[in-house]
Amino acid sequence: MLKIYNLMRCTISYHLSRLCRKTIFTSMPISLSIEPTTACNLRCPECPSGLRSFSRPTGNIKVDFYKKTIDEIKSFAIQLNFYFQGEPFIHPHFCEMVKYAHDNNIYTMTSTNAHFLSPKQCQEIIKSGLDELIISVDGTTQETYELYRREGDLNKVLEGARNIIEAKKIAKSKTPYLVFQFLVVKHNEHQIQEIQNMTKQNGIDELRLKTAQIYNFENGSNFIPEQEIYSRYKKREDGKYEIKSNLQNECWRMWQGCVITWDGRVVPCCFDKDASFVLGELSKNSFRSIWKGEKYDSFRDQLFISRSKIDICQNCTEGIKVFSDV
Repeated sequence: MLKIYNLMRCTISYHLSRLCRKTIFTSMPISLSIEPTTACNLRCPECPSGLRSFSRPTGNIKVDFYKKTIDEIKSFAIQLNFYFQGEPFIHPHFCEMVKYAHDNNIYTMTSTNAHFLSPKQCQEIIKSGLDELIISVDGTTQETYELYRREGDLNKVLEGARNIIEAKKIAKSKTPYLVFQFLVVKHNEHQIQEIQNMTKQNGIDELRLKTAQIYNFENGSNFIPEQEIYSRYKKREDGKYEIKSNLQNECWRMWQGCVITWDGRVVPCCFDKDASFVLGELSKNSFRSIWKGEKYDSFRDQLFISRSKIDICQNCTEGIKVFSDV
């Protein structure tokens, strides 16, 4: 009941702030992302983990610190996303962390490249109580898949998907809800019908088509799809590209949630991959004091003045949603 009350306060606070064009805040966040690790086994070309190009410290979250954080947020957090950068299942205690959040009545979800979904790991996933598992399948053939998921093996991904489905059957478990996520880029956009068929054939609950974030999109990219509906960007008459979304001076995300990096830095959202806008550190302050602190309020106030001047907002796709249910 307290969480529902917090959700209502969060929604009302945001809309009041939009009307008054200044931060009005009475609630705590309803959804958070926690980064288990920055490590990844793949080398995807538009990902800091894949490129090994972070300008911030890298590592694995410590379990004791993680549990302390959950104890701080469990009274108000409805949903916890176990991903930011890196491959979550590389963390040796990942399922233990999921179970701790699950036991504290928090909806849990994660996203994986599925290379670590062995039968034994899938049994542990079921025991952890994970609510939702997103599996990245960015091609229906190895040839197209590895053009983005470099050093990845599509057969291993599909094997992992079969393993988790089998583990659910054996345990007679309805969870985790399984999603195939297809990052639509130029070299795989012709395979959308094929991935729809593959999703059904493998018994996956849902297919989501995701648009790709391109860092230097202005001059185009080999990854930008030909079909504009699947792109975050559109081509102007001068041949340059621009983001399709209308960047308004407001943002629901700043009221709804935040990201906590593996080392306890609180950053505004998932677009701040290098933690350029650290709004507080949990090693020094409580989460509540950071969330309601002057630094956070100052950042929210900037959104109402000129969001386009905040660099992590300049490639934001809030409002661009492309997905397909199966």
